[in-house]
Amino acid sequence: MLLGGTAFAQPADENQRPELQQVLPQAQLVGKGRLSVWGFQVYDVRLWANPGFGAASFAAQPLALELAYLRDFDKQAVAERSIAEMRRSATISAEQAEKWMATMARVLPNVKKSDRVMGVHRPGVGASFWMNGKPLGEIRDAEFARLFFGIWLAPTTSEPGLRSALLAGASP
Repeated sequence: MLLGGTAFAQPADENQRPELQQVLPQAQLVGKGRLSVWGFQVYDVRLWANPGFGAASFAAQPLALELAYLRDFDKQAVAERSIAEMRRSATISAEQAEKWMATMARVLPNVKKSDRVMGVHRPGVGASFWMNGKPLGEIRDAEFARLFFGIWLAPTTSEPGLRSALLAGASP
């Protein structure tokens, strides 16, 4: 459930992220929202992309998603939930799921309230991740990246209201 009008605990200039400037220097904020589940605030999320970003072809374009966590999460729980959400868009074998979960657990950290994790989609290559402005690593698997960012941006997302908020400034 998306909460409108909620203040985000972020810098006043939303484009001032050193990691964003490094990897997508032309990127502009496309949209933002908050994920709440059963009344619990989970994270604030922002989408950045280059001018002309189109919602229908998000998987073919570079973009950055930043999650500003509002509570603590274990990296294994994040990996398991990510796989469950990715399965909304594609059939993922048990073997592939195990491989991706292990890779996510290696690259992504446990998160604490107020941590910022940014993922950058690199079409045809994979995804790079930063936490609080510091590089975490990358997952060089284009299919993983397409499905991972699809958690928020694909029409099959479990949170269509949040998707709409993220894509508010995108071309159709």
